Amino acid sequence: MNITPEIIGYIAATLTTSSFLPQAIMTIRTRDTESLSLGMYSAFTLGVLLWLVYGVYVSDKAIIFANAITFLLATSILVFKIYNTVVKKHG
Repeated sequence: MNITPEIIGYIAATLTTSSFLPQAIMTIRTRDTESLSLGMYSAFTLGVLLWLVYGVYVSDKAIIFANAITFLLATSILVFKIYNTVVKKHG
C-alpha cells in the first residue's frame, strides 16, 4: 500500500475534525458554555479561519476540508459562548 502525503493529510484532517465533534455536539445541544474560555475559543476560531485561508491559498484540499468544517463548528460554539457571556450575564 502506497501512502501518499495527500492520504496522510486527509487522515489527519478527518481525525482532528472528528475529535472536535463531541465538544461541538454537546455545546450545541446543551448551550452550556460555562466551562469554556472565551479567549481560547476566540483564538482557536481565528486560528482555524487562518488555516482555512492558508489552505485556499496553497490549494490544499485536505486543509480546506478540515478547517471549513471545524470553523463552522467552532464559530457555533463561539457564538453560544459570546451570547452566554455578554447577553445573558450583562443583558
